Amino acid sequence: MAAAQGHLSDGTDGTDGTEGARGPGAGADDAPPGFRAAVRALEEARLRPEIEVEATPAPRRLAPFAYALEAVVVQDGEDLSDGRLVLLHDPAGHDAWKGTFRLVTLVRAELEPEMAADPLLPEVCWSWLTGAFQARGLVHGEASGTVTRASSHHFGGLSARRPASQIEIRASWTPQEGPGGAPDTAGHLTAWSDLLARIAGLPPVAATDASVVSLPQRRGPRPHG
Repeated sequence: MAAAQGHLSDGTDGTDGTEGARGPGAGADDAPPGFRAAVRALEEARLRPEIEVEATPAPRRLAPFAYALEAVVVQDGEDLSDGRLVLLHDPAGHDAWKGTFRLVTLVRAELEPEMAADPLLPEVCWSWLTGAFQARGLVHGEASGTVTRASSHHFGGLSARRPASQIEIRASWTPQEGPGGAPDTAGHLTAWSDLLARIAGLPPVAATDASVVSLPQRRGPRPHG
């Protein structure tokens, strides 16, 4: 599976790497019931068939309890986009989160250079994330993030290679907690997978919010591996 590389925003405009990460589900026996329920919902969520998901080591320093997933969108044996979603939990609460749970993500995809040059691209990509929440009726707060686009041009011995452009979305938000103290993590994972599919250029599987703007069909797939 292609893993999203880089740092994850902690929702306070800071970053933290994954060095020294603990394994998925580490400390589950002593975790609060709400966190265990939230993780169980993530593990049992069913996503569209093009999305492959697996547990991955979670960052150690962002919260007392953490669980992480990696996903890649695959179609016809080709990787189209990939990302990481991290669930954080601090039973004591966090002032910046305004809650005890936080979801943090990093999503990436390659684009055609002409699409990467579209001046509306960052706003459109952010609308895909917020629109995914709206389309599934998910309540969240304190959302923050960045949309970054980068282009690579090759010279000399590499001049035969085509220019490459990439879009990267880093975001975090506080999911609303339910009556039992756990947020609807399965719903948020499904909305996040909608973003992954959207940035990969796949058509939606259900009606989406009419306020979300669509870009033209994106680039062709890159090799899976």
